[in-house]
Amino acid sequence: MDAHKSLITDIFNGSTLVEIPFFQRSYVWTEELWSRFLEDMEFVAKTKKPHFLGSIILKQGNTPPSGSLYASCKTVVDGQQRLTTFLIFLKVLCLKTGQTALFNFQFSIMGQEIALKHGKNDLNAFEKVMSMVQAEKIEGFEADSKVIQAFNYFVEHIQTDKLDVMQVIMNTQFVRIDLDANENEQQIFDTINSLGVSLTTSELLKNYFFDRNSVDSYKTIWESVFERDIETKSYWDTELETGRIKRAMIDIFFSAYFQLFIQNRNYNISNEDKLMYSRVDNLAQSYQHFINHYCDGNKNIILDQMKDYALCFMHTFRPEQCNMAVPKEMGIERLNVIIFGLNNTTLIPYVLYLVKNIEERQELNHVCGIIESYIMRRMIVHAPTKNYNNLFTSLILNNILDANSLLKRLQKSGDVTTYIPNDEELQIGFHSSKLVNLQTKGILYLLESSIRPSDSATSLLGFHGYSLEHLMPKKWRNHWDPCLSEAQAKMRDSVLLTLGNLAIIPQSLNASIRDAAWDIKKSGKGNKPGLALCAGGLCTLHHVLNQSKWNEDEIYKRAIWMCDNAKVIWKL
Repeated sequence: MDAHKSLITDIFNGSTLVEIPFFQRSYVWTEELWSRFLEDMEFVAKTKKPHFLGSIILKQGNTPPSGSLYASCKTVVDGQQRLTTFLIFLKVLCLKTGQTALFNFQFSIMGQEIALKHGKNDLNAFEKVMSMVQAEKIEGFEADSKVIQAFNYFVEHIQTDKLDVMQVIMNTQFVRIDLDANENEQQIFDTINSLGVSLTTSELLKNYFFDRNSVDSYKTIWESVFERDIETKSYWDTELETGRIKRAMIDIFFSAYFQLFIQNRNYNISNEDKLMYSRVDNLAQSYQHFINHYCDGNKNIILDQMKDYALCFMHTFRPEQCNMAVPKEMGIERLNVIIFGLNNTTLIPYVLYLVKNIEERQELNHVCGIIESYIMRRMIVHAPTKNYNNLFTSLILNNILDANSLLKRLQKSGDVTTYIPNDEELQIGFHSSKLVNLQTKGILYLLESSIRPSDSATSLLGFHGYSLEHLMPKKWRNHWDPCLSEAQAKMRDSVLLTLGNLAIIPQSLNASIRDAAWDIKKSGKGNKPGLALCAGGLCTLHHVLNQSKWNEDEIYKRAIWMCDNAKVIWKL
């Protein structure tokens, strides 16, 4: 076995056929992974820094038959998905940039057949992709093939001004493991993929900051905060979904804490380094680079405040808040639902900065109210969230620590990715936005918590205690009055997905009740309860349950009612 660093040009050298076993599983990557891959390649092109794409295991293949174009053959044991993706990506990029001669020279054998030969399941689709002479979507050819879908994705999403073919080729690195014909590839594959345990960011940092000569410092700064008892360790070990990956709470803290240094103007960090520091998959190395290049190697610059910020973080950010009722008053409790219930973890660095630095509770609540109003207004109109990270870290950069400054800063933004939707746009959103269930549930839950009277006969549950219900069911055709035309039916199908037709209820309805006629859906049937029993105490349903009929007009009226309340609750 021979393991060494390798570029893609070392794997495909013009005289070697790289062959995927004929019966190996199909190519299975999806849009989530293609998107991450494309972001990585854009990062490589922009920074011109080496990027590790993973390991490739190749085994010596059969001796080429007489007259073959290739001199040697390698069989892919592990790495099929990465190699396939990389070649499809490069194919599209070269088509878009007019560099097909470069692609053909590097990734074909003697300028004729492609140097990667696929297995049974993807052979035709891969050959189709590699034969394309223009960067245009492939229609009507094996549409279910992930290979075809990957090609079409890159055709649509590659922006040539953000990429450079040679920078990508020369800076994307693999660990290449070559096996000879007699080595047990299954044992090696299983060992590499099953027995290894990756070190987390926090483990790498702990080993970097402390050693056997700094045990007392370790106990004071680290152990007392992160490993004090079982409950504490359980908190920091809690895993949350942040974007496309799961991260432990302790790693989320170190990512947020690092932002306080990155955005500190005193360190005068270069834009190139800021870009490198923004990658969460390289956080431990980024800490080390920052200390060495901007702190003269002084680790205490990080350690001196770490304990205080970690305790503040632990006190502030509580995912379990989603299982408890929130107050109607704006504050950290409601932001916890927005952060952890609605997956807005990009808020964490700025909120940590606020809580640590604003001493007056009333002012902090006021700032939290502005953040909630901003997020919820944009959610209602279905505005994008892609620039939230840049927006909220910029607030740290500019020392925005009071409500007036925050509001002015948000109001100044005319960018479509960060602007504040006005009341007219809010009303359009309530009438027409079709949101994912989680967002809809969050809007309705925070509305409900704000408008219900303090002496309500029923208690408010936590966010996770409610499920989402369509008042007019998607299967309305079975038991509801028919529409006069197909056009009206399509309009109804569209309207029933909007906020005016959606409700949170603490108990899911039985399927037979959920899709029943309106009178049965309200009252229930037999021992199967309806909305009146399941959700009678909810203010967002009080008016609804008094209606003898439910149709498009009632949906429209409810949307207006909810919007009127939202304008007051989330007033900016």
